Amino acid sequence: MSTIDPAAAEPQTAAPSSRPRVAILFGGRSSEHSISLVTARGVLGAIDREHWDMVTVGIARTGEWFLFSQDELEALLDENPITELPVGEQMVSLPMGSGDTELLIRDISGEGPAQERREHIDVVLPLLHGPYGEDGTLQGMLELADMRYVGCGVTSSAVGMDKHFMKVAFESAGLEVGPYIVAKDRRWRSEPEAVLDEIAQLAAPVFVKPARAGSSFGITRVDDPSDRSAVTAAVEEARSFDRKVVVEAGISGREIECAVLQGHGQDAPRVSLLGEIVVVDEHSFYDFEAKYVAQDSAQLSCPAEVPEATAERIRADAARAFEAVDGEGLSRADFFLTDDGRALINEVNTMPGFTSISMYPRLWEASGLPYDALLDELLRLALERPIGLR
Repeated sequence: MSTIDPAAAEPQTAAPSSRPRVAILFGGRSSEHSISLVTARGVLGAIDREHWDMVTVGIARTGEWFLFSQDELEALLDENPITELPVGEQMVSLPMGSGDTELLIRDISGEGPAQERREHIDVVLPLLHGPYGEDGTLQGMLELADMRYVGCGVTSSAVGMDKHFMKVAFESAGLEVGPYIVAKDRRWRSEPEAVLDEIAQLAAPVFVKPARAGSSFGITRVDDPSDRSAVTAAVEEARSFDRKVVVEAGISGREIECAVLQGHGQDAPRVSLLGEIVVVDEHSFYDFEAKYVAQDSAQLSCPAEVPEATAERIRADAARAFEAVDGEGLSRADFFLTDDGRALINEVNTMPGFTSISMYPRLWEASGLPYDALLDELLRLALERPIGLR
């Protein structure tokens, strides 16, 4: 690695743009790295360049930050849509001084003396999914750096990432959740038979999930919860993603989703029309392949055909779930609507996907808010948000 030329040791600050400058973050260390790239591609293709200036920052699986242009991202995904970012030559770091709202960019290409420059940032749009991006860790880093950002804060991001504590928050708010058990690491290692006994009492089929993962990674459906061998294998699969595992009872019902937006200049959250996920073909549930790989394997019906009173109740519950996790900016709430008319909340997603086939933007599109306008509203809301404790 080259040394810094003393003549260029003082970082140069780029001239500020007349448009607010957005740092788009994508990639990250989680298993959802490739999904984040696809999300970023969709956002970069839709954001209004007349209103927003951008700096695009890719985060490698190693955790390093570097500049990665839209053209480079397009070329990478055209070659392989399920891929990882290569390490770049323009390394990016985040100064942590109070009020220092700039990115520090350092050329490590090795071609001549290393150069440093600073890029002023008005707001960060973190398009990272899963741990080390969506779970409050990145949000805490941005809070320390006095950087405004889109989406939920530290606590709500952490709770919204953890399927265990999320359910605890829902139950505290009076929302109905389905039966579940939690297999924490220590208990699974010390008394697995007791955990298996509890799982065997859940209604079939059961869904074994990593507590803090998304995009259906590590989820296994087990049709017979008393099959200890099958359940053990499913728990170990989930533990390869997260040592804390949640096992949920099967619920017979329709999968209903509702998008939530804390609108520009508004305190109360807005809610979209309801959508219904219908999984077709050979998929037994809404798994990773149905979400991102197979074409036409999942269909969204919006507005969902449910009685008006039921729809209003679910939309109200989506807003209550947003408040239960202390949400900011956006979330998507997922429900099961049973045959007897009960609406059980399954989870909220505090950074839902923004791909061209993702449910969150499609729900708002059907509700009269186009993709570009949705992004614009989220960015403007983040710009208005005060720094520090709120």
